[in-house]
Amino acid sequence: MSSPIVLRAWQALTRIPLGKRVFTRAICFKAPYFGSIRPRFVELGPGHCVATVPKHRAITNHLGTIHAIALCNLAELAGGIMTEASVPPTHRWIPKGMTVEYLKKAGTDVRARAYFDRMPDFGDEGFELPAQIEIADRAGDAVFRGTITMWISPRKRG
Repeated sequence: MSSPIVLRAWQALTRIPLGKRVFTRAICFKAPYFGSIRPRFVELGPGHCVATVPKHRAITNHLGTIHAIALCNLAELAGGIMTEASVPPTHRWIPKGMTVEYLKKAGTDVRARAYFDRMPDFGDEGFELPAQIEIADRAGDAVFRGTITMWISPRKRG
C-alpha cells in the first residue's frame, strides 16, 4: 500500500533546506484560512504531528493572549494533517466533531501535538477515529486539550 501524498511530500521536503517552511506554505496555500495563524510544521508521521504557532497580534484577544479560536484552528490543522498523513489512499476522512478544553491562558508561542491513541485497521466499513490534540505554551504547560472525531471511510471504487 502506498503512503499518502502529504506524507511523501513531507518526507521529500524535509530533506532540503527550508523544506518545512515550503511544506507549511503549500498546506496554507491549499487551505488559506490556516495561514492566518502562521503555523509551522515541526514533525509529521502516521499517527503523529507537531506544529507551532507564534503569538502575534492578529490572533490575540482583548487580554493579550492567543484567542481560543486560534487554538482551535491550530488543533484542527495539526489533527487534519496528521489524519491526512495516516489514512491510506484507499480511504478518505472528514472531521465529524470536536470537543475542547481551555486549560490556561496562552500568553506565549504555542506548540500542538496531535496523535491517535492507536492506529486502526482500514477495512471496508466506515468508522470514527478520535484525534487527540494537546497544545502547550513555551514553558511546556498545557493550555488546550481537544479531541477531533474523524470519520474514515473507503473511497468509492469505479
